[in-house]
Amino acid sequence: MTIVQLSTFLKIAETGSFSSAAEALGYAQSTVTTQIKLLEEELGVELFDRLGKQVSLTSAGERLLSYAQKMQQLEREILTDIPSMEEPSGVIRLGVSESLCYNRFPRNLLSFTKAYPKVDIQLIFIMHDTFPDMLKTGSLDMVYTLNPLIERDDLKQLHNRKESLGFYVSPAHPLAGRKRISEKDLENQSLLLTSHNCSFRNMLIADLSKEKIIPKIGLETSSKEILKQFAMNEMGIAFMPDMAAEEEVTTGKLVRLNWKGNAFPIYSQVLVHKDKNINKAMQGLVDIISEKDTYDQGQN
Repeated sequence: MTIVQLSTFLKIAETGSFSSAAEALGYAQSTVTTQIKLLEEELGVELFDRLGKQVSLTSAGERLLSYAQKMQQLEREILTDIPSMEEPSGVIRLGVSESLCYNRFPRNLLSFTKAYPKVDIQLIFIMHDTFPDMLKTGSLDMVYTLNPLIERDDLKQLHNRKESLGFYVSPAHPLAGRKRISEKDLENQSLLLTSHNCSFRNMLIADLSKEKIIPKIGLETSSKEILKQFAMNEMGIAFMPDMAAEEEVTTGKLVRLNWKGNAFPIYSQVLVHKDKNINKAMQGLVDIISEKDTYDQGQN
């Protein structure tokens, strides 16, 4: 069994077909077929159910999946840690929350690329409820997320910074000129919220429930851009991270309501699995994020 075979196996599991995996990897389809045949012969099991052009994992394939992900993660660690202690190379698979990519993380990524030109960062947008398993299986090396403070025995926190959520409306919205807004003011108002598995939405719904307010939900979406567009078109009140609406507030397209209700504490956080080896490149990324956050806070 080889790393190449396991990588091919993972790509087929990801794409759902031998031909798509071959195209993604730059192989002939016959090469992909041969690699999997050799892997199945060595293990003595079938790894895929062939259903026409589409394939699905067998129970044996499901069991191999987590091992293959861990092997691929170990390969990335070796390539970033061993070749040169002076200049790391290789790949870091980083899970990141969409909200952090509006302005802050692209600047961090530019600084990292200049400092570590031989290290490639593969970005994967994450959902709040699934990334711990992705860290455990090794499909992610690190996570840069925006969430309530995460304290779990299976995760190690490398950095956090307090952030904020806000309520945003069009300047023409009836609540835009109010001096104080609290939970009671949201009653019967159309709320533009993030999707069901998002911690921001769940925090607000729980808060309104405590105040015995039944929310009127006008929209639920994982896209902050859609939330902003609906709010700008006077279709409701968008509840989202402040960092995602900075440009629209600056240009006068949105107004942040003066919220005086209960607080919604959230933090940007860098997390890894508790057993993860932190190599030089990964620590370098954490240091850049921490330094930029400290500088930004000093400017505010």
